[in-house]
Amino acid sequence: MLQQLLTLNIFAFFLIFTRVGTALVLMPGFSAGYVPVRIRLAFGLLVSFSLMPAVVADMPSMPTKVPVLIFLMMGEFVVGAALGLVGRIILATLQVAGTLISLYSSLANALVQDAIAEQQSSTIAGFLATTGMVLVFATDMHHLMLRAVVDSYGLFEVGAPVLSGDLAELIVRKVAASFALGLQMASPFIVTALTYYLGLGLLGRLMPTFPVFFVGMPIQISIQISVLAIVLSSIMMVFMGYFSDGLGAFLAP
Repeated sequence: MLQQLLTLNIFAFFLIFTRVGTALVLMPGFSAGYVPVRIRLAFGLLVSFSLMPAVVADMPSMPTKVPVLIFLMMGEFVVGAALGLVGRIILATLQVAGTLISLYSSLANALVQDAIAEQQSSTIAGFLATTGMVLVFATDMHHLMLRAVVDSYGLFEVGAPVLSGDLAELIVRKVAASFALGLQMASPFIVTALTYYLGLGLLGRLMPTFPVFFVGMPIQISIQISVLAIVLSSIMMVFMGYFSDGLGAFLAP
């Protein structure tokens, strides 16, 4: 063990750590603010050290010119950032769905500190994001994020030109797909809210003196919470399938 440490290729190790560390800094769960910085750093170093024997043979030799070294480091940084952003964008699906559900449940102004998004979010959005993150780790699907980083060396070779255009298109497509799926997850609430609004509108026209907003809002909140209790398991199942498929594109066949 001591001999292996003494003969460790420091250049290759830092190249690996650049990609792995950048990915872990952005990936959901691993990059959470409630995880101490020292633990995140130690975990990144441990993963890099464990991965090194498998990929060190494909590493380029240490360049003699500084610009070439900077080019290699920037390429690894871009690949790691793309992997981490994909995980965050996939998790943002629940943020989109929760925000739309809150909007149509008259709970959009009920904000809480979201530990997953690390900002203030609506109550339902924070609840869905937390539930999704718990399910990812409870079902061991967080291993997909680590496997995506490991298998990325087969897709993005170290030292090869980074296909920035393809990565940008990938990010844009993931954002569009996540927003569309979040809208689909919230569709039962949108249909329920529109139907309820039509009923309130007719009631307001038939009974002009009836306090529609005073009576209607508690009923609307109760109905939407009941719908959430019914469809929550389906929303989570769809999200887990999307999470698996989204990261499965980076896994080796």
